[in-house]
Amino acid sequence: MEKNDVLTAIVEGLGSNGEGVVKHEGVTFFVPACLPGERVRFKVLKVKGNIGYGKVEEILTPAEERVRPKCPAFLRCGGCRLQHIDYPAQLALKGDMVKDCLRKIAGIDWAVPPAIKSDFEYGYRNKLQLPIGVDKNGEDVIGFYAERSHRIIPIDSCAIHPDWAEELILVLKSYMRECGVHGYDEINKKGELRHIVAREIAGNFIFTLVTAKREIKALDRLLFLLKSKFASFSLYLNYNAKDTNVIFGEEFRLIHGPETFSNVEHGISYEAGPITFLQVNENVRTKLYKAALKTVTGEGDEVVIDAYSGGGLLTAMIAKRAKRVYGIELERESVACADKLKEKNKLTNMQNICGYVEQELSGVLEKEQGEKIRLILDPPRAGIARSVLKALCESGIEKLTIISCNPSTLARDLGILRGNLIEKDGELIKGDGNGAYEIVSVQPYDMFPQTKHVETLVCLARKAD
Repeated sequence: MEKNDVLTAIVEGLGSNGEGVVKHEGVTFFVPACLPGERVRFKVLKVKGNIGYGKVEEILTPAEERVRPKCPAFLRCGGCRLQHIDYPAQLALKGDMVKDCLRKIAGIDWAVPPAIKSDFEYGYRNKLQLPIGVDKNGEDVIGFYAERSHRIIPIDSCAIHPDWAEELILVLKSYMRECGVHGYDEINKKGELRHIVAREIAGNFIFTLVTAKREIKALDRLLFLLKSKFASFSLYLNYNAKDTNVIFGEEFRLIHGPETFSNVEHGISYEAGPITFLQVNENVRTKLYKAALKTVTGEGDEVVIDAYSGGGLLTAMIAKRAKRVYGIELERESVACADKLKEKNKLTNMQNICGYVEQELSGVLEKEQGEKIRLILDPPRAGIARSVLKALCESGIEKLTIISCNPSTLARDLGILRGNLIEKDGELIKGDGNGAYEIVSVQPYDMFPQTKHVETLVCLARKAD
């Protein structure tokens, strides 16, 4: 078989990105927008060895779980790859994704349940990030990147964002058209605007316009248009002239409104600015944090270490329920936010530490020797540092809680903690499962409906000697 061949086959399963898995004449094809059990016609896009990629041409026999996608940019935009699957099936799929990663990567067989649902299947995101650029004809365009590219797919609205996203896009388009301000051309290095980033906090908005030039004309007109649609907002300019995939540069300039906005969650009053990390789905965040709190607090005599603690919101929630809590975070600005949060809520039993978890953990453990220590880790997508995992296995901590946004690195980390994976000559190989910890529970949460992403809460207990 060759590129552009059109084949007919039955979809046997779903891949880790939600694409259909089709096997044909010894080749396993990954075909987006297909569901298990469906008979489909698809075009071959690429074949390399026994792996191929295809594009669906026609669904000959649709599955019961198939629904009509809401977004006109479905499959062209790089996100929301599961819109064609009804929501209960999405929740089951995400449980299966975690289960398959545990089995394939770490050799762990665990009955992972479906993901805890979001009460809002659409319109749930409190944060919007849109690239601004030019199309192949040199015309200004605002939208999302196509998958694995910097080609911008133009949009007027986004189904997983509230209605305010559509209003913001309309304002920005009007401003650019009226004032002759243009999107940034990454090839020719021309134009002014690179991204618009927006965050909603309790009905207030922080807008950050990322620019390739320090000075942008007609900002008074932009402010006028924003005020016509939004009652309470701040506007920042962020200067980023580097040739990089990182959205923000180092320079922020406040043009209008307060530096931060305040909110209250779980009895904690906090402030958020343009780069403060907050989970994008407040509904699921509340469910996840509530469950996480139960795993590390109970009697009130616990000393809790919150590793990779970010801006300190969860750390502060723990402080309300524990004897003492330590937040360890590398980003200085996040630690500064956590310190402000501590002061604002008068949390004298909360200490924020700026540094690498692998370097700071041992000092906290030594200081709190003899206490009932609990550890919660919320690492980035790359997972827990290998040195941290080693320190945990040698620590004697009785209970660990992990919040993961990446099933693959979660499986690797659990494999090391459980002894299913061991390190030899810098490589991970199969172990005997006789590690320091055993899994108590695994529960996915659907922080990102309609997308392939899933958040997972895992509880572990130290094995008896």
